[in-house]
Amino acid sequence: MAEDVLKFIARELAELKEEGLYKDIYTLESPQGAWVTIKGEKVLNFCSNNYLGFAAHQDIKKAAKEAIDKLGVGPGAVRPIAGTMIVHDQLERELAEFKGVEAALVFQSGFNANLATIPALAGRGDTIISDELNHASIIDGSRLSRAQIKVYPHNDLQGLEKNLQEVEEGRKLIITDGVFSMDGDIAPLPGIVELAEKYGAMTLVDDAHGEGVLGRNGRGIVDHFGLHGRVDVEVGTFSKAFGVMGGCVAGTANLIEYLKQRSRPFTFSSALTVPDTAATLAAVRTLARSGELVEKLWSNADYFKKKIQVLGYDTGKSETPITPVMIGDAQTASHFSRRLLEEKIFAQAIGFPLVPRGKARIRVMISATHSKEDLDYALEKFERVGKELDLL
Repeated sequence: MAEDVLKFIARELAELKEEGLYKDIYTLESPQGAWVTIKGEKVLNFCSNNYLGFAAHQDIKKAAKEAIDKLGVGPGAVRPIAGTMIVHDQLERELAEFKGVEAALVFQSGFNANLATIPALAGRGDTIISDELNHASIIDGSRLSRAQIKVYPHNDLQGLEKNLQEVEEGRKLIITDGVFSMDGDIAPLPGIVELAEKYGAMTLVDDAHGEGVLGRNGRGIVDHFGLHGRVDVEVGTFSKAFGVMGGCVAGTANLIEYLKQRSRPFTFSSALTVPDTAATLAAVRTLARSGELVEKLWSNADYFKKKIQVLGYDTGKSETPITPVMIGDAQTASHFSRRLLEEKIFAQAIGFPLVPRGKARIRVMISATHSKEDLDYALEKFERVGKELDLL
């Protein structure tokens, strides 16, 4: 009986493979770094969000180990009952200071941070105005809120204003990614904030790919644009540049206190683990001391992007180290990715539903850990495979 009702699964898996949309999932046998080991082979890592190399940074590993020895591994409870530990308080204080806000609150992931925050700020009778390319966690958080959802064209301030003009009652919440993870472009946050102030709307920016990348020493998109005190809510994640696991919300002290009382993931899901929290604290302290790794990240990104454009590849609208190498056809992108892996380059193809149909790509994630020799090696392989597949 179970086999009969689940027949559709095999059929849909076959369709994904036929369309070139089946995700090949590889297992890493080494720490994250410029090079990783897959199936016993060392390959150049162009897939990871580990922008600054913090996932295997010696100081950050040491902080996690010391925290385990001092406080154990798990928090043992949700935050409001018995799960708030001293390391959570330390991280929230120093993260708020780093971000230039009154307070911060730590969650189990960036996804959970959006699920916690959006339904707490907007509900029935309210309106969420969301960029069409916003992350899935924003989409899901907005759906959970039961507010009316209006979607404006990507980074289109005129479209955003048109939607704001149509809202007659209830709260208004504008939500945007800071850096869009598939294209690498940056939200026009100054214009968004001006419209929010004009129409009395709240602003929420998900800065997952901006933290550790934009702003002074990686303080994020709000710092990048000098908008301190004008953006109501900053949502972030520790799983990108910070190299660990977890998420956060930053803003006023009242906002954070409100989320402690009203957000469901804070109330009903166990607190972030001790080693993750301590490792993130070490990452924040490292960035507060020096922006050297952020500068190296941007230097590497600029070098690679210019060189691959010279080869003839289209890198889309990217303004950040995220470098999409546009292919178009999903099957071709998948074949390109497999050939790169044969050439010791680990760079995954990205297709629908992560990007629109017909806009498949190889998304290259540059890191501060890459050397110029690494980047030159990759450029040589991209040129070879591109010519082989008649893309150049």
